[in-house]
Amino acid sequence: MAGGNERSVKTLKEVWRRAENSLCADCGKPDPDWASSTLGVFICLSCSGIHRNIPSISKVKSLKMDQWDDAQVQFLAKHGNAVAKATYEAHIPIYYYQPTYNDCQVLREQWIRAKYERKEFTEPGKQLPYSDGVKEGILWKRGRDNGQFLPRKFLLSEREGCLKYFTKQDAKEPKISVKIDVINATFQPMKIGNPNGLQITYLKDNKTRNIFVYHDSGKEVVDWFNAIRSVQFHYLKVAFPIASDNEIKNRLTRNFLKEGYMEKTGPKQREAFKKRWFTLDHRRLMYFKDPLDAFAKGEVFVGSRENGYSVQKGLPSGTQGNFSWHYGLTIVTPDREYLFTCETETDQLDWIAAFTRIINQAMTPQEYAIEAYFKFKS
Repeated sequence: MAGGNERSVKTLKEVWRRAENSLCADCGKPDPDWASSTLGVFICLSCSGIHRNIPSISKVKSLKMDQWDDAQVQFLAKHGNAVAKATYEAHIPIYYYQPTYNDCQVLREQWIRAKYERKEFTEPGKQLPYSDGVKEGILWKRGRDNGQFLPRKFLLSEREGCLKYFTKQDAKEPKISVKIDVINATFQPMKIGNPNGLQITYLKDNKTRNIFVYHDSGKEVVDWFNAIRSVQFHYLKVAFPIASDNEIKNRLTRNFLKEGYMEKTGPKQREAFKKRWFTLDHRRLMYFKDPLDAFAKGEVFVGSRENGYSVQKGLPSGTQGNFSWHYGLTIVTPDREYLFTCETETDQLDWIAAFTRIINQAMTPQEYAIEAYFKFKS
């Protein structure tokens, strides 16, 4: 806001203080201090970097450090985040994933490009690359045993309600065919080691299987992600005809509640604690020897407090077994106690908070069925 005449500076401050401009127009982060002088939106520092990569569409300036001339200030005053939303977000499909500031770069960049560069949501009924119920193409998939990423053909079909992949381009039969209602997809750039890394999980014989893929094009991998959500949405609309669109939207792909390393001991609680990678996917706590393993070494069902589940800080007194990390926590179930240790107190408190959130929620009929399976299996 450096320089400029006094009236312009005052007007800019007033526009900036409007309630509609108090969150980043693209990711919802509070207190944006950048703006686009060509789109008229108020954005955060991180999103301003994405805008800067699309100079033909957006010119960004700092609201605190840059000089704004009268014409630019008047343009901002006439526009702002509410006007931009009504224009560029007028017809977003219900299933389309709108990222927040907690999401990875590729999701936020493709959301911004979809809005302002490709104008995907300005007209009703627009044909979109993820909306026609079928998608076919090549994704680089990590080999289950050797860890190599190799190109594999994937086919997503709304009519068949499944996702398939083929080990060879001309193969008639798929290597795997997965029903769309047991699939989850979540971006994992850090874990996979690729900015466009996507983790696809599905249930097979009530066990979780992981597939790790990427595509060199950020647009293509985000299109795959939203195509999966589109097919899921239409499948669930048929399966649950009385459910509202928002209820169905909440059952589409989800991010894991928490992931990270902890140490665990065995059921006798006398064995040495072993370091494992843990993933909390709603009520399933899975643990892996390696974060990129295809199958979990084990799974623990985390039920509700009213059904005898709880999480406690620390380990039971007299706990045996060697452990190198000293911030313990205990998951209590109706059948046994599970003991874990964390490397830091912050990790310990974060895990306890994540478990507490789940345990405080009432269980659904489907979750009672999953709990019964876990008890039967053990």
